[in-house]
Amino acid sequence: QVQVVESGGGLVQPGGSLRLSCLASGSSLDRYTVVWFRQAPGKEREGVSCISSSDGSTTYADSVKGRFTISRDSAKNTVLLQMSNCQPEDTARYYCSLFDIGPWVCVAATSGSRFDFGSGGQGTQVTVSS
Repeated sequence: QVQVVESGGGLVQPGGSLRLSCLASGSSLDRYTVVWFRQAPGKEREGVSCISSSDGSTTYADSVKGRFTISRDSAKNTVLLQMSNCQPEDTARYYCSLFDIGPWVCVAATSGSRFDFGSGGQGTQVTVSS
């Protein structure tokens, strides 16, 4: 069974950067489509970004487009989420989930519509504050 561990969160000032990692054990991450999602207290889960297993294509929520970048580090069996120009509204707990179904997952997960993200790992907290 594949397990994921998210890390890299912390406290960052507005305009600052963080790099989150989603590390997998039990299988290669390359065979999975990986979704980063977040949840802030009192808010619905939001799909932030996704990278497809089929062709490496990526999608982003409108709220983070141009600021966040998702990528794979296959050598480390990790998917990274580079967060730049962080804003207070980015404050949330961030999770990654794996999917072994079609590339449509990326479009659906970051569309803003209802989506079942699954449970992810334990998450990593990001707080953007001065």
